[in-house]
Amino acid sequence: MDRLKQIESFAAVATRGSLTAAAAAEGVAPAVIGRRIDALERRLGVKLLVRTTRRISLTHEGSAFLEDCQRLLADWANAEASVSAGGVKASGHLRITSPAGFGRRHVAPLVPRFLALHPEVSLSLNLSDRVVDIVNESFDCAVRVGDLPDSSLVSVRLADNRRLCVATPAYLKRAGTPMHPAELARHQCLTLSSDASQTRGWAFVVDGEVSYLRPTGRLDCTDGQVLHAWCAAGLGLAWRSTWEVEQEVNAGELVSVLDAFAAPPNGIYAVFPHAKHLALRVRLWIDFLKHSYGDSEYWKRAPALK
Repeated sequence: MDRLKQIESFAAVATRGSLTAAAAAEGVAPAVIGRRIDALERRLGVKLLVRTTRRISLTHEGSAFLEDCQRLLADWANAEASVSAGGVKASGHLRITSPAGFGRRHVAPLVPRFLALHPEVSLSLNLSDRVVDIVNESFDCAVRVGDLPDSSLVSVRLADNRRLCVATPAYLKRAGTPMHPAELARHQCLTLSSDASQTRGWAFVVDGEVSYLRPTGRLDCTDGQVLHAWCAAGLGLAWRSTWEVEQEVNAGELVSVLDAFAAPPNGIYAVFPHAKHLALRVRLWIDFLKHSYGDSEYWKRAPALK
């Protein structure tokens, strides 16, 4: 139990940003929280937090450990909820949000199956490419793709997400195949508009370091689905996620280029507010997504709404 308290205290300080805030939330003195974290760092033999008089920040080891801690605490809460539920069926209303493109392809088609498994649950799905404030807008869970910003939310990694630089065979025959990311400057690149809610650019590993390029072309758009359609029409190169283009790549309709410079994958996550007792319907939804996306065959036969 002391170990669990240490982990809970570490997660609370990391997400709230101070010993005082974490202590106030638990109703104990800040010194108690400090002693728990000191004991945790001694036991692990690594520094997790850098504490100054002005702020607290995570070390590299602390950042990696935090995600595991949040997952452990969520699993612990789920186990307690499962036992206390005593086999009671999930019920009530579930409010979910997801990026529009991913949600259309990989969330909405799964909803009917989830509701069939849990007939006493109803569900609202919000599809939006803005980063929804799930706490203030009263959502139970968000599905998010890509790197997560620092926040007090709890995240569960559902699957890896990779990006590919793709074009049609016809475009590559006409314009040539880029052999290095620097060659993108002479290509028509289909990019998200600067006012779209993305991103640092197209990521590649060059000379052992991840670098971000902002290629240009005659076309840009705020909607990723439009970029995908333009790419499929042979209008240029696009930087798209595997969940969106993998089937077309496998079918030879699109060709992946610059694979030797591919950046490491980021993730597809379920994100939810930290809650000591996670509602059974939320826990079952997250488990359902994790099971679905964790099946490698899913991505080969992924359903899509027509």
